[in-house]
Amino acid sequence: MSTRRFSTAAGVFHKPAATREQAEAEARGWAQLSSRIAVPALHGQIALPDRQLLAYEDVFATGRCELLLGDVIALADRDPAVQPRLDRLVDGVCADLRAAAEETGKNVPLAECVPDLYLDRIRPGGRLDRWYLRRDLPVALPHTDTTLTLRDLADFTLTANGRPLTLNVAATIDRLRDVLASDRRLRAGLTQGDPTEPNIADPLCWLDFEFAGRNTVVGETANLLWYLMALGGWLVPRYQPDVYARTLRLALPPLARPRVEHLELHRSSRHIDVRYSWNTDPGRAAALTRALDGLRGEHGGGLEEIRAFLALRILGVIPPSRLTGHDLLLVLIKLAESQDPHTTTDTFFTTTQTTHSHPGERSSNVPTPA
Repeated sequence: MSTRRFSTAAGVFHKPAATREQAEAEARGWAQLSSRIAVPALHGQIALPDRQLLAYEDVFATGRCELLLGDVIALADRDPAVQPRLDRLVDGVCADLRAAAEETGKNVPLAECVPDLYLDRIRPGGRLDRWYLRRDLPVALPHTDTTLTLRDLADFTLTANGRPLTLNVAATIDRLRDVLASDRRLRAGLTQGDPTEPNIADPLCWLDFEFAGRNTVVGETANLLWYLMALGGWLVPRYQPDVYARTLRLALPPLARPRVEHLELHRSSRHIDVRYSWNTDPGRAAALTRALDGLRGEHGGGLEEIRAFLALRILGVIPPSRLTGHDLLLVLIKLAESQDPHTTTDTFFTTTQTTHSHPGERSSNVPTPA
């Protein structure tokens, strides 16, 4: 996720890198993309005693860009007149990802792709082990006075909105390790590597090249879709509000979020019955639908191709120990849905669109950034 701040002197943004090697790797990634997609100019590197700085064009200070994708979505949530602007931006993002697959794509072992977001997180001892397997996380079930652990949940059956599911996180992680073995060959192209709402500026310009290089097509697709579905409109502003405020220009609060509407616990039969709604604001719902249509060819129109990468995005971004029981249960339900062979792309990304008609929520009353 971007570490960007809003403005710097003389139209230059200084991005820190922990080591010279990391700075040089990012500069190489930027160079691979600079002739293919819209990116800020890279003016050079600055060596300091404790870190390296990459000096990029500040596209906001120079007036080249105005907002970020997350900001345009939030404005479209509040004012339908912004929707054409959002459509153009999402269409441009999808076109760049498709072009990367077509022009630079080739089948390579996963080990030859940028490892940070996927291989590093799934490897033994990595992030998923630390977050999910080294401790038995408690899950306070909403609408009850009961707390179960992740291991307890693995022994329960669950019905979510009428669909039978299994919440066995440890088994899912084991399967992911098999599916995402380092020698598995996947189609990968030269991309920015982290297509999320804080990393895409409007008019279209890609930002933040920490993960730039050869990335899997399906991984990029899963990353963008899950951010639109859950991270941007719910989890990041709720659980990383400082990151949300720092990386977006407006950082307008979401107006809706997913909810567990009903839960019944049947201890004797070890069954949980849940009814939930994935409430989404109208601009975000439209952006998600447009991205699904724009990238349909990159995942075959089904969930099978992106299933493993989607699971890693669901599990590997927000620490589960920080989530309320309500929100963790929703995340686990979507994880289970993502791994169910009967789940299609369209059913997985189904949302309940909300509407807002209060005058104070329209974009004309929202201050624009200086």
